[in-house]
Amino acid sequence: MEYKKSCFIIRNKDYALDGMRSALGLAVENMYAYTHLLNVEIDKLDDNNLDRLEMLRDMEGEVYSNVQANVENNGFEAMSVEELGEKLREMDVIVPYGIK
Repeated sequence: MEYKKSCFIIRNKDYALDGMRSALGLAVENMYAYTHLLNVEIDKLDDNNLDRLEMLRDMEGEVYSNVQANVENNGFEAMSVEELGEKLREMDVIVPYGIK
């Protein structure tokens, strides 16, 4: 069985946590799921959301950001816009999440 790969691209702070939860939901359904917070900084994650991040990582997913504050404050993996472009080439599904 080949597992699909998905990436949520989030550019709005108001949708960041919901997008991360959605990625976790796909990971539970046997998809490789990634999230990238693009050009948006979010507040420090609470314990519940840190637990969700760890669960996503346990299922081989990840949350990336090109904003250094997200990397430092929340433990996200750093990924530049150029690296994101390369990563998207591997994806089966790309979801621009929460765009207004």
